[in-house]
Amino acid sequence: AGIGKCVATDLARRNARTILACRSRERGQAAVEEIRAATGNPAVVLRLLDTGSLASVRAFADAVLREEPRLDVLVNNAGVTGLPFAITPEGLEQTFATNYLGPFLLTNLLLG
Repeated sequence: AGIGKCVATDLARRNARTILACRSRERGQAAVEEIRAATGNPAVVLRLLDTGSLASVRAFADAVLREEPRLDVLVNNAGVTGLPFAITPEGLEQTFATNYLGPFLLTNLLLG
C-alpha cells in the first residue's frame, strides 16, 4: 500500500520485472494482481519478507540472489510506528529490527 505500491506500479509501467516483498501473502497477492492489471506487465511477482525477522531477510536475499539474474533497483520502504514494545524471537526490539536492522541487512546481502 502507499508509497511502495506507487513505486512498484511505476516500475512495472516501465516494463521492469518487479518483485513485491510483502509480509502478508493475501495483501501482497492482491497488490500484484492490481499492478499487473493497471500496467499490463505480467512480470510482477510476490515474495514474502518480514524485515523484522533477520531469518526472513536472509531467506529472501538468498532466494533473490539465486533466482534473479540481476537486481537494478532496491526500494527499502517497509516500516512500522507506534507498536507496543516487543522483542523479536532473535532478541531484537521489534520496531528497530523492522525499520533499521532488517533493511540494512537486506541491502548489504544483496550487494553481493
